[in-house]
Amino acid sequence: MKLENTVVQMRKGILEYCILHIISRGEVYASDMLEELTSARIMVVEGTLYPLLTRLKNAGLLEYKWIESVSGPPRKYYSLTPQGIEFLAALDENWQALVASTEQIINHTHNHRQS
Repeated sequence: MKLENTVVQMRKGILEYCILHIISRGEVYASDMLEELTSARIMVVEGTLYPLLTRLKNAGLLEYKWIESVSGPPRKYYSLTPQGIEFLAALDENWQALVASTEQIINHTHNHRQS
């Protein structure tokens, strides 16, 4: 079993959550999301982002609008829908519970009784 594969799966598992958090801060352009995700070492493959954004949009969690750019074609800026805001709040609760559960397991010390 390769460590790298497990780490990749862990990152994939939280990618959607991280994307929703980035978008929750305000309208954001896909390349800015990509830059933040890459610098945080959550995502390294650009081809992963766009299908995920499409899936989140089709699920009603995101919307986008085109904004004219002075240096080229119009840009698509993403924002959360009201449904997306609710979904993210529910994810936040679940994330906190998951972190607490994981820490409980990781930090558990087993007391051996010696007779």
